[in-house]
Amino acid sequence: MHQALYRKYRPQTFDDVYGQDHITSVLKYEVANNKVSHAYLFCGSRGTGKTTCAKILAKAVNCLDPQNGDPCGKCDACRAIADEATVDILEMDAASNTGVDYIRDIRDAVVYSPAMLKTRVYIIDEVHMLSTSAFNALLKTLEEPPEKVIFILATTEVHKIPITVTSRCQRFDFRRIRTDVIADRLKYIANNESITIADDAATLIGKLSNGGMRDAISLLEVSAGQNHEVNIPRVRECAGISGRENIINTVKAIATKDWDTLFSVISDLVASSMNISVFWQDLIAFYRDMMLAKATKNALNNYELTEDEIAETKECASLLTLETIMYHSRLLDKALGEMQSKTCDQRICAELTLVRMSEGRLATDTEALLSRISELEGKVNMLSAQLKSGNITVSEAKEPKPLEAKLEPVKEERVVIPERTSPAVGPREVEDWAEILRKIEDKDPACTAFLSQTQSCIIGNEFIIKVADDFGAMMLDTPDNRKNITEAMLQTNPDYAGMNLKIAVDKKAKKQSASPFDEINF
Repeated sequence: MHQALYRKYRPQTFDDVYGQDHITSVLKYEVANNKVSHAYLFCGSRGTGKTTCAKILAKAVNCLDPQNGDPCGKCDACRAIADEATVDILEMDAASNTGVDYIRDIRDAVVYSPAMLKTRVYIIDEVHMLSTSAFNALLKTLEEPPEKVIFILATTEVHKIPITVTSRCQRFDFRRIRTDVIADRLKYIANNESITIADDAATLIGKLSNGGMRDAISLLEVSAGQNHEVNIPRVRECAGISGRENIINTVKAIATKDWDTLFSVISDLVASSMNISVFWQDLIAFYRDMMLAKATKNALNNYELTEDEIAETKECASLLTLETIMYHSRLLDKALGEMQSKTCDQRICAELTLVRMSEGRLATDTEALLSRISELEGKVNMLSAQLKSGNITVSEAKEPKPLEAKLEPVKEERVVIPERTSPAVGPREVEDWAEILRKIEDKDPACTAFLSQTQSCIIGNEFIIKVADDFGAMMLDTPDNRKNITEAMLQTNPDYAGMNLKIAVDKKAKKQSASPFDEINF
């Protein structure tokens, strides 16, 4: 029968345990100096070596010829424990035996001497699953067990264990294993099993395992199935992840409001049968990295990213403000919670959330407004700095640009208004200016904010917008703003076709404020 690789390569001595030197060194010292405690509590995330160290400790305290605290692995006691041929090592799962009767049976059995070995060892896995009454039954035994009995409790959720139990045990916290340590172990196993694995694939498996050696070895075995070479595409396929490039493209599409790309990303995920929630968790992690890149100088170096990955993260972070990153992160967290419910359609939830993230005007809550204000402040500060440094100059007498009227072909039966053959003499007021502003506001509220501080008139064949200062002229005289103003004029009155749009500074106007944002209390 095939034996899983994580069982085949389970460490047999403390020296073989990877990434937990702060624990194994203490346990070896206690065994070598005959200072073993009566009760231990091993806590930490899954796959970090809790059960493995418990079994090695059970061997070490019963070994007939210990080697500096490690079991020899050769004596009768070590072989009996390895072959599971002794009744003195009892490994139990508290998740399936939560009742008080189960603990009472243990309490009644500990009074008897070990049958074969020097010490009887009880290993209780997932101990936090025990009921309150079961914990109460265990308390007295933990406090004063018989001399030849050791309890080893293991848990992934130490906060669920009563403090009365924790205080009676010697506690060890197992850390998540570093990615480079996991990668070295995977390459060692691959070499022994004649598996071809790329260095970057081993690193990727280490990252995906989230610090758990067992998960990493299991993913290695799946990826190497059918004698397949273990490389980056193979690992991503077996793990059901879309890849970093896909995440980066999504963030850039959000920043540029590229909805076609956003819907294409989700469609490709669905077509490839990848789990959208896994992609979503990767996207959340990337937003965490962008937050660190935006708010700190070197924090990304602690997350085992390559130099290229750090550069990519900083590039994406430069497209968004910190307020926007935080706002998007909350939208992502909320959507992930909805995706994990049974009644939610993950595709619809993902698409709606990405659209909300890319278009801030669709949200009216405080965080969304702060994000939009932050973006406006950034643009205003940047343009102000450029204006002061002289990198941008605004000329009062710019060459007027003709309006490009895009009108539908006129049917023969319609009455066509003839073009103005002679311009009117002297300035005249634009009577429908308010209507033009309303049409522009529907497309670009920021442009309307500047236009509301201006005056307009018509002189001859020119449609003139007068602003109070150079800054206002600079903010308005952009291709997008000219296009929006032109379209609004033509929609309001077709007679404006053929006129030249001119944006000029009125030096005689009394300046009310440096910009339309000065009176807003941010």
